[in-house]
Amino acid sequence: MADPFDAVRAHCLALDGVTEKLSHGSPSFFGKGTPSRSGPCFVMCMDDHHGDGILGLWVAAPEGAQEAAVGTDPDTFFVPPYVGGRGWLGVRLDRALGADELAELLDEAHAAVQKKR
Repeated sequence: MADPFDAVRAHCLALDGVTEKLSHGSPSFFGKGTPSRSGPCFVMCMDDHHGDGILGLWVAAPEGAQEAAVGTDPDTFFVPPYVGGRGWLGVRLDRALGADELAELLDEAHAAVQKKR
């Protein structure tokens, strides 16, 4: 059976300086850091987190993006627990999300955390 996060992994790891590590038991992607420390997390892959039934991502998002996405398409986008209060965006992968839209979300997430550094 294919890993549902393969496309996410391939895209994220193609970005400059990105590393993958498990964080809280889930594959997560971190931006460029220093030689002794990873950069900030920008994507967490979640599969049925605490029994919520969602196959999706939690992604860092630019200011205002969470409200706009959830307001426009609440079937695909949601406010994730823990990080939603910081503006992160939940993205359901079991909905009609195109490859280009997914890539754009991942690029925006990466840019959002790298910009804050």
